[in-house]
Amino acid sequence: MDPLGSLWLWAGMLVVAFVCGSVPFGLLAGFLRGVDIRQHGSKNIGATNAVRVLGRPVGYVVFVLDVLKGTAPVLVAGWLLGALGGVAPDAVVMWKWLAVAMSAVLGHVFSPWVGFKGGKGVATGFGALLGVYPVITFAAIGAFVLWVVVVRLSRYVSLASIAAAAGLPVLVLASPVVLGWVGMGGGGISAVLPAAVVTGVLGVLVIFKHRGNVRRLVAGSESKIGQGK
Repeated sequence: MDPLGSLWLWAGMLVVAFVCGSVPFGLLAGFLRGVDIRQHGSKNIGATNAVRVLGRPVGYVVFVLDVLKGTAPVLVAGWLLGALGGVAPDAVVMWKWLAVAMSAVLGHVFSPWVGFKGGKGVATGFGALLGVYPVITFAAIGAFVLWVVVVRLSRYVSLASIAAAAGLPVLVLASPVVLGWVGMGGGGISAVLPAAVVTGVLGVLVIFKHRGNVRRLVAGSESKIGQGK
């Protein structure tokens, strides 16, 4: 029996994930240093701007916390669903699990603590997808590797984030081969379509949140790593 079969329990998990995702660690870290990072750099509360405004050590801590606030509620939901680890669950369970992941990301992007404004969802989205183990975990790691490669080649964090967001659904569609699910019929394969749809929606959301960066990239005015804003 599905432990999240109760509508109220499942709704509660969605709320918990949203609240976890909504904690503005970048803003709180700035306040501890006497700085409102919404007034500096890109004015974003995410980890990238925290690195720019508060320095690498603090910014990296913010990144880790933003990742964990996505991973934690998704892992708990996966455990309650009985879907964590092993062969991917059926499509219905997968949709429920992915809804919790999306709720955590939406909490970060539309945080009620900062007037329903927030970060761009990259770190928290990465963390949430890592928690959908193993269906999306390896695809998320692949997207992170792509992010690192694009950053190294271009020195544009925004371009790397856009590339990773666009590449993630493709990597998810390749996951049956990576995980050896080919030929399993409805077992593991059934989880891939929901995962591809949700990561596609998440990718569109991340790219939309980077629309200002896209304009600056086209205009040649986007800041590179190590370059002042």
